Amino acid sequence: MRTPATANAGPSRPVQILVVEDDETIGRHLDTGLRNNGYAPSWSRTGSGALAEATQSAYDVLLLDLGLPDMNGLDVARMLRARFPDLLILILTARTEDIDVIAGLDAGADDYLVKPFSMSVLLARLRAHLRRRPIAPPPQDPIRLGDLVIDITARRCSVQGQEVELRPKEFELLAVLARHAGEAVSRETLMAEVWDENWFGSTKTLDVTMAGLRRRLSGVAARSARVPDITTLRGHGYRLELD
Repeated sequence: MRTPATANAGPSRPVQILVVEDDETIGRHLDTGLRNNGYAPSWSRTGSGALAEATQSAYDVLLLDLGLPDMNGLDVARMLRARFPDLLILILTARTEDIDVIAGLDAGADDYLVKPFSMSVLLARLRAHLRRRPIAPPPQDPIRLGDLVIDITARRCSVQGQEVELRPKEFELLAVLARHAGEAVSRETLMAEVWDENWFGSTKTLDVTMAGLRRRLSGVAARSARVPDITTLRGHGYRLELD
């Protein structure tokens, strides 16, 4: 669907980006910078306008400000994530507290960028995410660990036949650990595999995502299901293992 060196979403169209930003200066800066780098941005200044626009055109990426004049940006993220599971959502925010990061990721965001940020960093983040979205990955057999089944091809996770809802990065993190079940996986490897080897952000993103994944797995483990534990290896990383 996309190549890492360009902003192409296919042989005939560039990556379509919906920018949701009410600040005139930032909005124009994003629109111009994205357009000059081969992307095809559309700019909406309100949450309701973004929801309407998203139903009329096929977008690949959503750049979403949280402080919108008509509604909470987190609600916009939740609605569009539910309707468009494959949409890449990057939140643009001035909020840096852990609780705000968790709220954004829980709402369905794939990443967040703290204001003020440079266009070069935003473009690097976009390239990193788009590189990880191939058109048709080769089919892979589901990974079975106890009662946990991870279907990487279908991007589904289930325990005893009941689906476990995971955020996109939580699923990718679990998939990497599951491929190396029983092995020590370093933080650097997880950041490179799940995010990108050229990641510009804090590794706090890994910690927040890991905490969310553990909460979801512990929830199903409480039903007497055999679910792998995630062991923290201090100073190194993590290991996925059955008791």
